[in-house]
Amino acid sequence: MVPRMVDLRSDTVTKPTEAMRAAMASAEVDDDVLGHDPSCFRLETEIAKILGKEAALFVPSGTMANLISVLVHCDIRGSEVILGDNSHIHIYENGGIATIGGVHPRTVKNNEDGTMDIDLIEAAIRDPKGELVYPTTRLICLENTHGNSGGRCLSVEYTERVGEVAKKHGLKLHIDGARIFNASVALGVPVDRLVQAADSVSACVSKGLGAPVGSVIVGSTSFITKARRLRKTLGGGMRQVGILCAAALVALQENVGKLESDHKKAKLLADGLNEIKGLRVDTSSVETNIIYVEIEEGSRTTAANLCKDLEDYGILLMPMGPSRLRIVFHHQISASDVQYALSCFEQAVSGVRNENGN
Repeated sequence: MVPRMVDLRSDTVTKPTEAMRAAMASAEVDDDVLGHDPSCFRLETEIAKILGKEAALFVPSGTMANLISVLVHCDIRGSEVILGDNSHIHIYENGGIATIGGVHPRTVKNNEDGTMDIDLIEAAIRDPKGELVYPTTRLICLENTHGNSGGRCLSVEYTERVGEVAKKHGLKLHIDGARIFNASVALGVPVDRLVQAADSVSACVSKGLGAPVGSVIVGSTSFITKARRLRKTLGGGMRQVGILCAAALVALQENVGKLESDHKKAKLLADGLNEIKGLRVDTSSVETNIIYVEIEEGSRTTAANLCKDLEDYGILLMPMGPSRLRIVFHHQISASDVQYALSCFEQAVSGVRNENGN
């Protein structure tokens, strides 16, 4: 039996806190499909206010949040969305915008920091004169923080420049803000300011914030009215959903303030891992709660084998290829967990176990 468990697979693995469980047990509920669940109404009102938008809609997942947002903006089949080639929407959401919505993705190369070059975005916009043969560009999508870039943050200045391009060409801007609160904390910028240029934003409450389920879409009142109808179409309408929203409200109140600590602990582990022979971490890229670890050529292990060896110590990780690991911090990882994980990495990479065989 392993001495302890340190789950670093994702920030989606957190368990509801006692405060969340208590709030869920006592949540005031009604039928949200009929629009009467008071706890859901409170959550949507609060997040809309925090993000500086007119209205909000609670949905079961970030994938559904992004799908609904894209389909509201691209409400004519054959529309085109410009997005990063390494973005979550393009890679990890089952191609839903195309298979369900008939929306064509036009990718632009993501830089190492998660941005796309502004001139490349503008060059990707279709000339309306070619509408006989081309899809019609209607939307640009950004991701903040950018997961595949290691949780890198997009600045206000960059986001506003993309927003200006969108307005210039009569397009909409959507931000996949699954970890937008992490970006806000890391940049020291209020979250509403960070998304001011966006027409819509999806924000996850079950990642860094630690709620058990759900994401929230924000935008204008008319946008959310259309989004609510699409949520029903996609099977995302839930009845007494206030049980889940009550936990999300606790997460907003209690866990946003813990994100800075998550980021510091991630940086601490990244620095330590970079000192271990056979491992490499670009510590300058660790801006929030995500670390990518590269296993150097010539090492005696692979990502899959190292994950398996670390699991024997109770350290859970996610391999991201033959020589790459992903580590994600959340509020249920302590400072002592960081030191324990670092010690276990040292033993696993060197092939030496401690005296207890652990």
